[in-house]
Amino acid sequence: MEPRRECKTKVRGVHQDPPNKIRVSLGSAVLLGLTDAKLDVAPTTAYLMTYREGKCVANCGFCPQARNSEARADMLSRVTWPAFQTEIVCERMVASVKKGSISRICIQTLKYPKAFDDLCSLVEAVRRHAEVPISVSCQPFGKEELLRLLRAGVDRIAIPLDAAAENIFDKTKGSNIGGPYTWKKQWQLLTEANEIFGRGRVSTHLISGLGETEREMVRTIQKCVDMAIVPALFAFTPIRGTALEKHAQPSIARYRRIQLARHLIFHGTTRCERMKFDETEAITDFGINKKELLEIASKGVPFLTSGCPNCNRPFYNEKPSGPLFNFPREPEFEELSIIRKQLGLE
Repeated sequence: MEPRRECKTKVRGVHQDPPNKIRVSLGSAVLLGLTDAKLDVAPTTAYLMTYREGKCVANCGFCPQARNSEARADMLSRVTWPAFQTEIVCERMVASVKKGSISRICIQTLKYPKAFDDLCSLVEAVRRHAEVPISVSCQPFGKEELLRLLRAGVDRIAIPLDAAAENIFDKTKGSNIGGPYTWKKQWQLLTEANEIFGRGRVSTHLISGLGETEREMVRTIQKCVDMAIVPALFAFTPIRGTALEKHAQPSIARYRRIQLARHLIFHGTTRCERMKFDETEAITDFGINKKELLEIASKGVPFLTSGCPNCNRPFYNEKPSGPLFNFPREPEFEELSIIRKQLGLE
């Protein structure tokens, strides 16, 4: 692997400084001491997002940041992301990293003309302040740009598919909704990212509940795992002002089945081809015996937030009062009993 080099974009012969402002998820802002609020569960990763006046030029139907969205400009999923001075955020991260309250930085990017320059300079700024693993969740960039991010110090990269099937992709973030993305190109860039960052250091996001069947979701999870791409699961969350604000959230039982299937496939316990589905393509058999299935489900691990190491992403999909789709901490005894009932295991 080539040595990492500085990634600074020159503008009229001058190195570009990072943007003056950066968005910080509310939970991360509390953890960093940037604002005051009660934390039901503290994030273990600091979540940042590129800042710009206006919204993303993409038009994903589920996203508050979409070009045609009427949702608040400071939202992503159901979380608010207030803006702060970049230098102050970087300085606060130093103390949090030293205390051990932050184990990773994750930078989310919008799509706009200067997105790569802003992202690259932000990575450099974070790296100058704190020696901490950096993940990036970004729009599809080309191979040279991905290589520059690696050299700048990015540890892991996520290129979201979001949808589990091509027709759903086109409806929710592709051509049918006026979006710039294509199913084929997204997979191509995931493959290229694998070549640059290495197998197991590339992830994608999959949103359950956009209209796909459980079989379609499981097939896509299997394809990701076979390619050594980490599939991170989200439950669709309707947000007022987005194109999909009236679309229903998936049932908790359906989501539990998908979570369990993802865990079993990711750890090589079963494969999509061994599973069975009913006439609606819902999972009826995970391809392993019920005793083993019960033991795995009872540990609670399949129902934790999935994604990069040390990512717990508290309450992206749900209110703290529940029901919890992705657990940001270990499920309690009573919660495990409820999960087993949701899965039909007791």
